[in-house]
Amino acid sequence: DGSSTYTWEVRNPINNYGVNINIGDYVNFSEVYQGEAGPLDMNYYVLRDNLEKAKKQFKDAPKMMKAFEHWFGPYPFYEDSYKLVEVPYLGMEHQSSVTYGNRYVNGYLGSDLSGSGWGMKFDFIIIHESGHEWFANNITNKDIADMWIHESFTSYSENLFVDYYYGKEASAAYVIGTRRKVMNDKPLIGKYDVNNEGSGDMYYKGANFLHTLRQITNDDEKWRQILRGLNFEFYHKTVTTAQIENYISDQMEMDLKPIFNQYLRDTRIPKLEYSIKKRNLHYRWIDVVEGFEMPIQVLIDGEKTWITPSSKIQKMKLPSKKSEFEVIEDFYVKYKKRGKLS
Repeated sequence: DGSSTYTWEVRNPINNYGVNINIGDYVNFSEVYQGEAGPLDMNYYVLRDNLEKAKKQFKDAPKMMKAFEHWFGPYPFYEDSYKLVEVPYLGMEHQSSVTYGNRYVNGYLGSDLSGSGWGMKFDFIIIHESGHEWFANNITNKDIADMWIHESFTSYSENLFVDYYYGKEASAAYVIGTRRKVMNDKPLIGKYDVNNEGSGDMYYKGANFLHTLRQITNDDEKWRQILRGLNFEFYHKTVTTAQIENYISDQMEMDLKPIFNQYLRDTRIPKLEYSIKKRNLHYRWIDVVEGFEMPIQVLIDGEKTWITPSSKIQKMKLPSKKSEFEVIEDFYVKYKKRGKLS
C-alpha cells in the first residue's frame, strides 16, 4: 500500500525503565566510531529544523565515547549501536537510545552546575545521560534504594570527561565545585523493598565520595582499572550496594565498610579536628560513624603527607614551630583548627 514497516531490535538485556519510544519529524545523520570493541554505529535523530545545530553540538558524542571507553571499558551495547535522539524534555538515559533536550548549548541548559567554568566546556546532557550507559544500563541496581550506583557514578563521569580532555586540576575543580549542590538532608541509600529512593545528594555528594576514593587509592591507573573492572565483573547485571562495596574494597585491599557507611548511610560530612602547639600536631575525626579511620593526604609546609586519623586523638611532630598545615581539598571532608583537643 506504499507504506513501510520497520522493526526496532534490541539484542541486549535491557532494564525496563530504559525503554522508550520517540515519534516526530526526525532526520537522521550518523557516523562510525572506531571503538575498543570495533566499529560502533552512532546514529543521531533530530528535528528537521535543528539539523545543522545538531551536527555541531553532537560532536561531543564521539568525544564522550572516547573518554568513557578509556575510563569504564567498551561501550556495553555495540550490537544495538549508540543513538542520541532529540525530545521535548531535558533528556534521559534510555538504553542505546539516549534522549536529548539541552537546547543545543553547553552546560546544563547553558549554565555551569559546578560554578568552576569547566562545566561550560561540554554539553551536560550528552555527557551525563550517556555516562548512564555504563552505570544504570550496564550495571543496574536491584532495588531503587541503591539508585546511588546509577547517579553517583554517572555524575562522577562528568568529572572524568573533564579529566580526560582538560586534566586532573580542571576535573578536581569541577567536582569540588558541585559540592555547593549538596544538601545532606538524608542518606544516599533509601529504604529497601518499598520503592524508596535515597537523597538527591546521590548525584554530587556521591560524585565527591568517589573522587575521595580515588585519592585514597593514590594510583590513577589502579583507580581506572577498578572502574573498568566494575563494568566487566557486573556486565549486563543487576547488583546491590554490597556487591559494589565488596568489589572496590577487594581491589583497594582495604576495609572500606566504615567509609561507605559514612558517605552513603549517614548525613554527616567527616570533620578533621586539629590543633598545633609548638611542634606538636594533634588531630582526630569527629562527626563520624563507628570505626571510621579514613586516611587523608595533607600538606605540611607544602609537602604532601598521609595521616590516618581516627576518633581518638593522635599526635605527630612537625618539622618546626612555624610549620604550616593544610587539608587537601580533593578529600570531601570538613576541617576545624582548635586551640586544644581534649
